[in-house]
Amino acid sequence: MTRIDDTFARLGEQGKKAFVAYIMASDPDDATTLEIMRGMPEAGVDIIELGMPFTDPMADGPTIQAAGQRALAQGGSVTRTLDILRKFRETDDETPIVLMGYYNPIYARQGSVDRFLSDAVEAGVDGLIIVDLPPEEDSELCIPAGKAGLNFIRLATPTTDDRRLPAVVKNTSGFVYYVSVTGITGGKAADAAEVAPEVARIRKAANLPVVVGFGINTPEAAQAVASVADGSVVGTAIVKLIGEGRPVPEILDFVRDLAAGAHRG
Repeated sequence: MTRIDDTFARLGEQGKKAFVAYIMASDPDDATTLEIMRGMPEAGVDIIELGMPFTDPMADGPTIQAAGQRALAQGGSVTRTLDILRKFRETDDETPIVLMGYYNPIYARQGSVDRFLSDAVEAGVDGLIIVDLPPEEDSELCIPAGKAGLNFIRLATPTTDDRRLPAVVKNTSGFVYYVSVTGITGGKAADAAEVAPEVARIRKAANLPVVVGFGINTPEAAQAVASVADGSVVGTAIVKLIGEGRPVPEILDFVRDLAAGAHRG
């Protein structure tokens, strides 16, 4: 049982849905990232997704791309991301942390998956979402991550049909992340009526919680989507405020409203 498993079990006992919040590590700097992370659990965040900055993201829209560029410009990296997480764990040993990003920075980190996994476990990582590693490459990172005690969380999309879905969920653990719209982050709004049958289909195939992201940017949208899933994910709307240089308390107030919406779902 990982922190992620424990969180969904606890929320289920409370009759609540999960709220998952995404931010980019080192955007605009390490200290601000850490301050926001430390405030998120009190604001109602159940799981934190921490983005690893990368030069060539394929699934991110302009807002998160810009966050990655800001992070890289001041030295953001996988190593710095893990350093931030270590500092977070000094005061919080309960909130699940999922690293989200792309395989290249992991592989390029002295070319050692084993070293990355060892460092991630030591830093307090609970799960990984690696956007560009398909099931055909499970032996590369997914299976070793599971052996190291980390959840490997896979994305399913509106184009993941019934023939493809079994492969997608085969080695997935923790939860399945359903991308509610085709395209990139920060695009069109999620439609709960369209999401509902897809969530039911994935639950049946995976027997895991299904959280939904992309296209959710208001408390009302977080509630609507959570009402038909096991939780809502918000990233772009939060990252946008960070990019605008809003004060951390204002960002956390916005997060608090989103979390309340998802929990009502």
